[in-house]
Amino acid sequence: MKRLTLALTAAVALALSISLASFSFADDMKGMDMSGGKMGAQTAATVPPDPANMKEGEMEAMSGGPEMDHDMHMGNGAMKNMSLHMTYTTLRPENAGDKTRAASIVTDLQRALSKYQDYHAAEAAGFKPFHPEIKNQQVVHFTKNWYGLKAAFTFNPDEPTSLLYQRTSDGGYKLIGAMYTDRKNATEDQLNERVPLSVARWHRHINLCFPARGTDMKTADWTKFGFNGSIATKADCDAVNGRFYPQVFGWMVHVYPWEQNAKLVWAH
Repeated sequence: MKRLTLALTAAVALALSISLASFSFADDMKGMDMSGGKMGAQTAATVPPDPANMKEGEMEAMSGGPEMDHDMHMGNGAMKNMSLHMTYTTLRPENAGDKTRAASIVTDLQRALSKYQDYHAAEAAGFKPFHPEIKNQQVVHFTKNWYGLKAAFTFNPDEPTSLLYQRTSDGGYKLIGAMYTDRKNATEDQLNERVPLSVARWHRHINLCFPARGTDMKTADWTKFGFNGSIATKADCDAVNGRFYPQVFGWMVHVYPWEQNAKLVWAH
């Protein structure tokens, strides 16, 4: 019993250390005015979220912000450098068992999401919009950090880390999907145990360069930095005194359970 207690204590300590590591980043952009400033080729109010601000769950999960709009539901046509910063799992051969398993996940998710059609219900349940001040996001991730932390250890189809809401013309949100996540160092076999890789391709964000600490983010050249920046190596990032991240966030996969076209349910 004593050994079991020690093991559980060690597991909790590990989880806490992961959380504290996320908080170790400086809050370079917190409270920043998102309007105006020199933004290179980007429009005003599109400063990409800096990993410096991410909390646990967000760090493990999020792909929020216009510079991370990478699938068919979220693309904005200005992602020419996105491929430099994205990597996907290998698509495996199709088989009937995987299709059945994926269909079961979608059915479970549809049921689980039914209570969140009204985004106010999602907020009441602990889902918080990720960087809602970035007004030109077509889709906003409402993230529950507790689910993000739990997802690093176990998979529950009924508890997606994020809900995906599309902005509506009246200033509200329409629920269109969800996002599952896993830890950074998960193997493809482990991801396949959650969502079959013959049906969906998990992705992660890699090789990112952000401006040096203390930089005014409104004047940074975002054609070079961030999730759609041209800099994708540590050497090039060091040359501009930037902060290089080999990987941010964990693995993630989007699912759109109400899509009529089966190929778009697990869009990537």
